Amino acid sequence: MKKSILSSMTAVALLSTAVTAGTPVSAESIDDLKEQINEHEQEKSKISEEKNSLNKDKQDTETKINENLSEQESVENEILDIDDELATTQNKIDTKENEIKATNDEIDDLTERIGTLTKEIEVLEDKIEKRDALLKDRLRSIQQNGGQIKLIQVIFGSKSFVDFISRTSAVNTIMDQDKQIMEEQAADKQLLAEHKQEVEEKKDTVVAKKEELELQKTELLALKDQLDNQKKERKTLMAKLEKEQENLEEIKLTIEEEHAILAAEEKAQAQAIALAEQKVGELEQLAKEEAERKRQEAERRKAEQERQERESHNNNTNNDNSNKVASAPETKVESGNTGGGYFIYPANGRLTSGFGMRNHPIFNVSRLHAGVDFGVGTGTPLVAPADGVVSTAGTMGGFGNVIMISHYIDGKSYTTVMAHLSRIDVSSGQAVTQGQVIGATGNTGNSTGPHLHFEVHPGGYGNPVDPMPFLR
Repeated sequence: MKKSILSSMTAVALLSTAVTAGTPVSAESIDDLKEQINEHEQEKSKISEEKNSLNKDKQDTETKINENLSEQESVENEILDIDDELATTQNKIDTKENEIKATNDEIDDLTERIGTLTKEIEVLEDKIEKRDALLKDRLRSIQQNGGQIKLIQVIFGSKSFVDFISRTSAVNTIMDQDKQIMEEQAADKQLLAEHKQEVEEKKDTVVAKKEELELQKTELLALKDQLDNQKKERKTLMAKLEKEQENLEEIKLTIEEEHAILAAEEKAQAQAIALAEQKVGELEQLAKEEAERKRQEAERRKAEQERQERESHNNNTNNDNSNKVASAPETKVESGNTGGGYFIYPANGRLTSGFGMRNHPIFNVSRLHAGVDFGVGTGTPLVAPADGVVSTAGTMGGFGNVIMISHYIDGKSYTTVMAHLSRIDVSSGQAVTQGQVIGATGNTGNSTGPHLHFEVHPGGYGNPVDPMPFLR
């Protein structure tokens, strides 16, 4: 049998009928209400514990978020430092490349100079070789002809003074030529040695300089590669931290939403308790009035019976058909379940997506679809699936416009969720009856098209199950 103390309008109507008809109030209904109040108190206490647990989870998540942000800042600073070092290294590489280019130009100039020097060396070597041959001939001639003695004979063999001057001048010329040849030969050999030494020294210096520059460039390129790898690692870590941050923010938002939902459910439970206590007071008052009515009726019947007995005694007649007034039978007001699930369909539409894991149509990730979707157009009337108290009515994250209702049925609590609405006609804390229009379906929040998202949570929000077995 379905029991719901959250439908205050129905309860008040029934109470009014009972009072009008003079129907006795059952003590069992009062006991049932008191039992339900106790169960609501327990549920409220459970919600309070869950809120405390969520507060701790929220604090832990905020701590992780702060640690993540601090690590992100540290990594960002490391990336900036690496960028600075990369810029410095690149400048050094550019400088080395310019130096290498200048050295290559110097090598090109030196190569050209070496080519010129090589030709000069070849000319010098040829001249030296020819002078060597000439000097050898001269020495051989001097040796064969007696050297300077022969030259003196030439001078003293003059026939006249003019001939003497002429012969002396010729000998001096020959001697000067020999001396010049010897000096030129020595100078060319010296120049040849200097050219060769210059070429070798310059070549060795430039080659060594180029090798040093190439080595420095190689070291700088290796450093750049190392820095690039470090930057890539830092970027990868940063992306990971940003993803973790996104997940933590989502967890925090989820916790905050769940906390808000629990707070709303706690408020709804408190209101349900207040309604139940009000009904208990009304029923107790009715019970007192009924007891007083019965007492007065009993006194009336007793007085009537005594009167009749006195009349019978006075008339000496035995009236077996005396008029007796019977009390009206007691009735008990109950609400019946029409069969099937506890909830009616909140909107008329075909099922488009069931409960369970699926690939999210917007975020393209596998996650739990915590309810079912019904394909309905925007503006389709939305009704309360059962009697209850509205715990949440407003905008909430990906749900968009959402209504959540707390129900108490057959000794158990449930929370139903209806999301992506275009209109909300109720407010938090409001009692609603099954079938009452509470809003309209729509396409708000994270939605790919007009539809109704419907969830059922036994025991309160946070325990989603497949809603279909609960519908009738």
